[in-house]
Amino acid sequence: MTQFSRSSLLGLCAASVCTLASAKLPAPSPEAAAKAAETAAKAAWAGKVDNYKLCLSQDRVAAHYRKTTPAAKPAAAAGAACTDPGPFAYTPPAAKPIEAAGAHSPPGTASSPPSTLTPAAAASAPKS
Repeated sequence: MTQFSRSSLLGLCAASVCTLASAKLPAPSPEAAAKAAETAAKAAWAGKVDNYKLCLSQDRVAAHYRKTTPAAKPAAAAGAACTDPGPFAYTPPAAKPIEAAGAHSPPGTASSPPSTLTPAAAASAPKS
């Protein structure tokens, strides 16, 4: 194969992969969306727990440094204390009933088509 045909083949393969990668996926089911929301909440809680543990370990290191180093300055005004995030608790948001979402009825009665640019009075007047 020549250099031109190899690069053309490579470009064609790259274009087809990009086209497949940009394909739109269908919307997830309500159960899958609820599970994803719970997973996101659990990941956020795990981040808070990690930050709490880091804060505690930094406090222990600072206390040990102040205890073992005679020239260490005393602790400055205490900053924000470490706050324990507590146990993981997730309450899913309440689902709105379909009737409350306005899915069954239109918001109002249309008086004219939306594409009309002339006022309703001028449109109803007889032409001479």
